[in-house]
Amino acid sequence: MSKKKLNLVIGLSIIFVILMFSVIFGWTEGFDTFVYESIISLRCDFLDNFFKFITDLGDALFIVGLVVGVVLVLRNNVGYLYATLAVDTVITNFIFKQLIRRDRPDVLKLIKQGGFSFPSGHSMISMSMYGMLIYLCYKKIKNKYIKWIICSLLGILILSIGLSRVYLGVHYISDVLGGFILSFIMVVLYTELINKFLGE
Repeated sequence: MSKKKLNLVIGLSIIFVILMFSVIFGWTEGFDTFVYESIISLRCDFLDNFFKFITDLGDALFIVGLVVGVVLVLRNNVGYLYATLAVDTVITNFIFKQLIRRDRPDVLKLIKQGGFSFPSGHSMISMSMYGMLIYLCYKKIKNKYIKWIICSLLGILILSIGLSRVYLGVHYISDVLGGFILSFIMVVLYTELINKFLGE
């Protein structure tokens, strides 16, 4: 691993640990409440339907289909690592949720969602799966315009899925940020393995 990537992983790990303990000790409560109330104040029928659709793109059924599709298209070790990243993301999310055991918001939910709140599972799986697709597209697509269009759209999708979790009332913003950070660390680590199979 390059020094730059190592420093990135260490830096993000420190930020995640600080955020995690801030959540445990309730230090994010004011910020979480402010963002939560600000976002749900924007609710309307159009946004309700839009974010319900967007959040479905981070649901288990859709992600499983995405992973199977990528594995079938690539048919190589990179595809298998992509699937392994998905499994590792789910396991990591489960472990941290059981450790932190943070309750979800209990008012104004637009959808039913069980389990604990920190870190957001949808945010983690979207960052790992769509984030890795961004990396693969960046590395493999030659046309720079197509590359940046696809990467930008996937980046917007990741952010939208995270935002949808707050909008729908099932997560706080710190849950989403925690999920993004933790999963991004995993993506960086997995790129090292994938680069070996890409011959880089």
